[in-house]
Amino acid sequence: MEFRRLGRTGLRVSRIGLGCMSYGRASAGMHRWTLDEDAAAPFFRQAVELGVTFWDTANVYQGGTSEEFVGRAITRFSRREEIVLATKVSGKVHDGPGGSGLSRKAILEQADASLRRLGTDYIDVYYIHRFDPETPVEETMQALDDLVRAGKVRYLGASSMWAWQFAKAQHAAVLNGWTTFSAMQDQYNVLKREEERDMIPMCLDQGVGLTPYSPLAKGRATRPWGHQTGRSSSDDVAKVFDRGVDEPVVNAIQKVAEDRGVAMAQVALAWVLSKPVVSCPIVGATRPHHLRDAVAALDLRLTDAEIAELEAPYQPQDNYWW
Repeated sequence: MEFRRLGRTGLRVSRIGLGCMSYGRASAGMHRWTLDEDAAAPFFRQAVELGVTFWDTANVYQGGTSEEFVGRAITRFSRREEIVLATKVSGKVHDGPGGSGLSRKAILEQADASLRRLGTDYIDVYYIHRFDPETPVEETMQALDDLVRAGKVRYLGASSMWAWQFAKAQHAAVLNGWTTFSAMQDQYNVLKREEERDMIPMCLDQGVGLTPYSPLAKGRATRPWGHQTGRSSSDDVAKVFDRGVDEPVVNAIQKVAEDRGVAMAQVALAWVLSKPVVSCPIVGATRPHHLRDAVAALDLRLTDAEIAELEAPYQPQDNYWW
């Protein structure tokens, strides 16, 4: 496993992160394809064996059961000090005033709830899951800073918003001497590159490390065009990637993979890893080869010509964050 600093921080993270949205009770959340605790256990074990020590979850994943699974897996397969643990706040978990959003009440309430489910007394990277237009950024950033000062959170991150919103929050923190964001978790893959317009240049300038989700485009970048899986045919979120404009990009991935004699997933992930701003892409794993392919991508160095071949068919499109 390779390790890299998270942005300009001193925190070393594994170059591949384990996305834990795949693990949780299927009956407890929006996804019906997630793995229960027994089925998820081998993937946590495999992650430890491969050196994948950055684990990413959220309070809204499958009604909080993802956090519960993650917390118990750390105790079962590793040690707390060996895992860089990330979770998130913002999405709706209940109808009360502290059940969603980024108010002071919500942040403090939900941080404590996540800590209980995770079975730990601190979170390494705490993300705001989305921007909250109804709460002043000063209120949000001060509450997050209080968590850091209390020792409940080590570093802060944000996820999927317009660059001006991210800049506004960062500016408020700087002006008031509060903790700034060190990580940005946005959607970034060879099929979805809209973040290259504003967000990624800003992160490069400000020393914020990218920990992108969906680096394999919900699996669309891992198999020939038209091939379906159980998840891709039933997951409404994944179906958004069934767009004709993506077919030439997928075909380019397939060609490079065949020329190299490697899996398409390795090529798609190697493209993401080739970007200097990327600290740690977050990879979901529901089959044994998923993490193996992800780690193997670390050894695949794409040539400039191959990168150009992958990027040439891309067409600009609307941004969306799911």
